[in-house]
Amino acid sequence: MFTGDDVFWTAFRNSLVYLVICLIMQIGGALLVANLLTALNRGRELVKTLYLLPAVISTVAISFLFQRIYSENPEGLLNQVLGFLGLHDLARPWLSDIKTVLVAVSLPEGWRFMGLYMVILYAALIAVPQELEEAARLDGASRWKVFTKVRFPYIRPVWITTIIMAATYTLRGFDIPFLLTNGGPGQSSELLTTYMYKQAFTGTDYGYASAVSVFIVVECLVAVALVIGLSGRRARG
Repeated sequence: MFTGDDVFWTAFRNSLVYLVICLIMQIGGALLVANLLTALNRGRELVKTLYLLPAVISTVAISFLFQRIYSENPEGLLNQVLGFLGLHDLARPWLSDIKTVLVAVSLPEGWRFMGLYMVILYAALIAVPQELEEAARLDGASRWKVFTKVRFPYIRPVWITTIIMAATYTLRGFDIPFLLTNGGPGQSSELLTTYMYKQAFTGTDYGYASAVSVFIVVECLVAVALVIGLSGRRARG
């Protein structure tokens, strides 16, 4: 697996890119929306429900939805929007272009769970004692300072747990990429999970598929160790 299989290493690199894109959307986007929600006085429950909705929708339905969004013929929503903005040159078959397919299959996964992690982080943010924030404001702290020096340090344990949840789930992500592209074109969107599935159920090489699955477990454990180690070092600093 480590020395004689180029597809394995391609799938490994794709999985890392997939992880980075999903984490930026899921954790970064969730923190941003959760922070904005704390300042929203009306319609807060509606916004939370709308953001959480994708997490309870079937992955098959999400895959079909994004197939239509990315479609070139008939023209999908994304290409229509680009045409409306006068950016016709940017329109393309997003799931068939090797330059865009990996990002295209990562975005639905990131969008799907952003609302779930937003609710978790929002619950942590509203638990921050108001006295701490009021004291910081009385000392002349800006909103950014209040967030970075008061809110974020207070929710750091929840933040770390959320990152671990998102990272391990993303590394095990399979259904949406498999339904959208089945790892294609070529191996440009092949992930370790889709490669493991093909080895087991297409190539009937169950031993090799088991080896890949063990590597995925080890990969998740390493990701957890890195998150905990880096967060602990930052906290000590």
